[in-house]
Amino acid sequence: MKDELLPLDDAARPRTAARVLLDGASDLEFDYAVPAGMEGRLAEGSRVQAPLRKQLLTGTVLGVHPTEDAEVQRLRPLAKLYDERPLITPRLMELGKWVSRYYCSSMEAVMRAMLPEAVRTDKHQDKMKRIVRLAQKPSAEDLEKLRKKASRQAEMVEALLMAEGTPLPANSFPAASLKAVLKTGWVVVEQEQILRDPYGEEEFIATAPLALTDEQQESLDCILAAVDKPKEAKPLLLHGITGSGKTEVYLQAAQRVLDSGKGVLVLVPEISLTPQTVDRFRSRFASLESAVAVLHSHLSQGERFDEWHRIQRGLARIVIGARSAVFAPLVNIGLIIVDEEHENSYKQDNPPRYHARDIAVVRAGMEPCAIVLGSATPGLESWHNTLRGKYELLRLTHRADGAKLPLVRVIDMRLEKGRGGKGAPSILSEQLRISIEKRLTRDEQVILFLNRRGFAGSIQCHSCGHVVQCNHCAVSMTLHKKLDRLVCHICGFQRVPPRLCPQCKDPGILLTGFGTERVEEVLGKVFPKARIARVDTDSMQQKHQLRQTLAAFKAHKLDILVGTQMIAKGLHFPTVTLVGILNADLSLHMPDFRAGERTFSLLTQVAGRAGRGELLGEVIVQTFTPHSPAIQFARQHDYEGFSEQELEMRRQCGFPPYGHAVLITCRGEHQRRAEFSLESLHKRLAAQLPDGIHMSSPLPSPLERSHNQYRFQILLRARYTKTMTTHISSVLREMKMPPDVFTVVDVDPVSLA
Repeated sequence: MKDELLPLDDAARPRTAARVLLDGASDLEFDYAVPAGMEGRLAEGSRVQAPLRKQLLTGTVLGVHPTEDAEVQRLRPLAKLYDERPLITPRLMELGKWVSRYYCSSMEAVMRAMLPEAVRTDKHQDKMKRIVRLAQKPSAEDLEKLRKKASRQAEMVEALLMAEGTPLPANSFPAASLKAVLKTGWVVVEQEQILRDPYGEEEFIATAPLALTDEQQESLDCILAAVDKPKEAKPLLLHGITGSGKTEVYLQAAQRVLDSGKGVLVLVPEISLTPQTVDRFRSRFASLESAVAVLHSHLSQGERFDEWHRIQRGLARIVIGARSAVFAPLVNIGLIIVDEEHENSYKQDNPPRYHARDIAVVRAGMEPCAIVLGSATPGLESWHNTLRGKYELLRLTHRADGAKLPLVRVIDMRLEKGRGGKGAPSILSEQLRISIEKRLTRDEQVILFLNRRGFAGSIQCHSCGHVVQCNHCAVSMTLHKKLDRLVCHICGFQRVPPRLCPQCKDPGILLTGFGTERVEEVLGKVFPKARIARVDTDSMQQKHQLRQTLAAFKAHKLDILVGTQMIAKGLHFPTVTLVGILNADLSLHMPDFRAGERTFSLLTQVAGRAGRGELLGEVIVQTFTPHSPAIQFARQHDYEGFSEQELEMRRQCGFPPYGHAVLITCRGEHQRRAEFSLESLHKRLAAQLPDGIHMSSPLPSPLERSHNQYRFQILLRARYTKTMTTHISSVLREMKMPPDVFTVVDVDPVSLA
């Protein structure tokens, strides 16, 4: 596209044009003339200011190319270049274009993912402070004269002398004294950048590398071989049971990469895993000042700005972060590590809907560099890639400290009926209660896992059966007792709990189900002397609260930790000898072909928190479906048995990893309009459907209404993604949707809800 015309003087006429993607939701790209003053300084990935009609907008340069004189005369010139060094490297730009094509996403959405808001705007620039430095040492006679004439000025100079060359903050001295001393030429005032370090208040004690087991050493050797010859190496899948020492392998591999002068990118799935990962890396590399940078959504905008620019300027050589860190501007990468690679949280749920694990593999090929995917329960896509020979498999089959895997007991909660009152099963089975009591008596620690927050799962009338639902979503509302509110866990809507049934006005309202808040209350009554903490998104609201709670548990200041999936993986507490899984069925019966895989993975990961020290661990799984394959294979710690059965089911049904899937959703506030739009799209897609694509009928989404919008979907499956995305993109370009109906294309979805 070409913008408005603006004639240029011959003397100032440039010979180069730049294609600029303007910031904004409309994905506008225009050609602009590059002024003579910017030629040679402008490059792909530069941030610029460009005119559009009567406005000046910011944008990103997608490319620079020579242009004919006649063409240049028709282009308006760029107004401003923000940075001398492009914020997006050529390889990252190449990666961004790949993401846009593969995930059917606009390039502007990709740019928003690659450049955090704190970096895209001017609101969070470098934070500076004024410092005073001694420029010239005064003689004893001159200092004595100053002491007699102006004692405060003399005290200031003496303080700088005692600092022995270390600058002091300018605001620590009276302004008048500072102004007077500046005239002597003995001191100078300078500007110094203040780094907003999210871990600046933490002290890290240096740690030494641990002795490796034979399996760990073999895995490390394979990783280092891939580091040395990345163009020839395959992606590495490190399948290590919980507690097998995967992190120590990562640390020693990172050390060798740093010694070679290259950088390391470490991805973790949950922000809750970041503190422990940062602690271990910063402790191991404590001698390298500012070596580790952190990127995740819980940073303040200023911290994110500083951390991102530390990486971009080459000041940090190790980057640790959640999924968005896959776009970190780290150059000369030697190794990418994707920890807990099976996790669904690596999938972005807003445009662009990328999967960070898959992008990490693509980026490793582009750099090129070695990549390690680590997990005790690898995703079936990754496992299938090892069976096909696309990935190389590394195994850690024993715990690093020689500890045994915990004994897993499965409790059939159908037999506990009546112990919870009014015919309902109890929250704690008798066996779990006795086991907790034993651990507390022996001064050992306990983790209880329940992947549902709140006090009660829903409120139901015992007379008419009415369940209180969200006004905006097709889900029941959860009671949060501390707030005294019913909360929707989809959209966040809150309301006061009713005292009478809204339907029949009966006062007999019953609480059904339970969440972590209720478990915490019950534990306080059953074990009044125990020190209990709850870890979920409701209780961990303050910035450093999660880190402080985990630190207190590690220091044995707490006895029982109750939590959601925030505590399910990656955490290492040697004195935890009992893990209780209170409702193993929550994720098992979801309308999703990945439900079994998700349940098996979660149970295995949670169970792995037990027995990681010298003491034998035990896991108690409470379930209403004890004979489920996911639960029985998890009980035996048998990943290969589970994967063999699950892959055969996927093969027969044609689900991933035997092909790819694309989920198309139409949503809108008007139910019939959203449904009709999807039906029309389905007809257009079916009219010229390429061979090899299997397409479902239009159906309501499992979560039919969310955030006041009705949702309808179709699922396409094919062997190759491009077969589907090319066809979908061409149809959507020609089809005009109603303005109040939104169409979402999710490539390789991890959830069908």
